Amino acid sequence: MAEFFDHITDKQADFISAQPMFFTATACATGRINLSPKGMDCFRVLGPNLCGYLDVTGSGNETSAHLKHDGRITFMFNSFTRNPLILRLYGRGRVVRAGTPAYNDLKPGFPDLPGARQIILMDVESVQTSCGYAVPEMELKGERETLKKWAASKGEEAISAYQREKNTRSIDGLDTGLDTGLDTAALMD
Repeated sequence: MAEFFDHITDKQADFISAQPMFFTATACATGRINLSPKGMDCFRVLGPNLCGYLDVTGSGNETSAHLKHDGRITFMFNSFTRNPLILRLYGRGRVVRAGTPAYNDLKPGFPDLPGARQIILMDVESVQTSCGYAVPEMELKGERETLKKWAASKGEEAISAYQREKNTRSIDGLDTGLDTGLDTAALMD
């Protein structure tokens, strides 16, 4: 049965750090719902009510747009091992852009990944655990290196140009905040 908590417990933080992937979901009042899988050991629990992940350059920037225009975010972790569990974190999100003082303060706690563009933070309002009995057991073969190789081969200047071309508007035309150069974490505090 589902249980709710008002913070991330130490046991839940250990479970989160053991998962090789997680999912992030965001939405606005209108438009598409975004649901993205993430890996590369980029998620960190920063406190009982604060967590986040290092976000790297990709084909879109939906999470950033939704956080700017709505703020709600959910992270989901689930076990693929013999011991089933699903853990969801619900809260309000904010974006900390690369090159800002807040980003520079947070970045040492995250992996050094080519193409890093921002850190997505969540102020955790609620934690839910549920059984996960329907999730299949699977074995991890390994991390994909494709995105890291792509970003490393492009270099910083080409990554910045790609972000300006592909990451400043959501699929639904919402501004992602990436082209403003503003530290949106500071604006939302």
